[in-house]
Amino acid sequence: MPSTDLPNLLATTASPKPGTVAVADGERLDSVGLPGLSLTVRSRPSVRSGLEPALFVHGLGGSSQNWSALMPLLEDVVDCEAVDLPGFGDSPPPDDGDYSVTGHARAVIRYLDARSPGPVHLVGNSLGGAITTRVAAVRPDLVRTLTLVSPALPELRVQRTAVPTGLLALPGVAALFTRLTREWTAEQRVRGVMGLCYGDPGKVTPEGFEAAVREMERRLQLPYFWDAMARSARGIVNAYTLGGQHGLWRQAERVLAPTLLVYGGRDLLVSYRMARRAANAFRDSRLLTLPDAGHVAMMEDPEAVATAFRELLADTTTAGPRGSRTESGS
Repeated sequence: MPSTDLPNLLATTASPKPGTVAVADGERLDSVGLPGLSLTVRSRPSVRSGLEPALFVHGLGGSSQNWSALMPLLEDVVDCEAVDLPGFGDSPPPDDGDYSVTGHARAVIRYLDARSPGPVHLVGNSLGGAITTRVAAVRPDLVRTLTLVSPALPELRVQRTAVPTGLLALPGVAALFTRLTREWTAEQRVRGVMGLCYGDPGKVTPEGFEAAVREMERRLQLPYFWDAMARSARGIVNAYTLGGQHGLWRQAERVLAPTLLVYGGRDLLVSYRMARRAANAFRDSRLLTLPDAGHVAMMEDPEAVATAFRELLADTTTAGPRGSRTESGS
């Protein structure tokens, strides 16, 4: 199931002004106007010119901040950009109100078509993993490589810890949850999400926790926050039920790009047991397993993810298609 992801909790950021989005050193935010939507894009320019572009896509409830720990580790090999999906981060809701996986994928495709010709290294986490899988399947010309961190692909036996997130998809549940949790503080909400998303919440620094609380306070003031959450949760649940050529597993089989799969052994939202199925579904894949990581390995163990990503890039530039292989992390 998708996650209620946190912003980056491991990177120290300067204290933002009330109501503004935090921007780490070396990052910039830009607003991009496209037909029917406006997207905020967080970028970290590469240290030298001529590098290939990479685009990072967050999960349910997350934002482009989720990639702020990973991007500095890759700035010498790719030109990094992370998008705020419509209705999340600093991006306003889409004009058509479409929060389905297809709707989000269409937003990513529109941005990629508009930004420049040529393929990108596409990276997605959780819901972002489902979105980028669909993008890679239907528009292979846009994707050089695909990296999926705990992708939200359909599971027959969903973990009990993932059920509450899925329940947000039911009509009226988000409104009920809002009423029932009206007295919860931002600190309480952040601790709950940390416990759900991290294999070891103790890795979060005090500065990172405070930054996450400020971001939570900002999000709760947005009038569309719960609507975007509920509709996007409904979108992923609906995507789980699709069969035929539109099913996510069928689309995974159609992906041509070399694919890196990252799964955490302590993931409470996407089952660790799905790693082998994913490795078999993506035709040109490699698997990194991190036994101690949770749902957001790119935030919890960015060094391991960066190393695997670098190896993917190096192998892609020096070799043709590969068979599926498995790697293990510590």
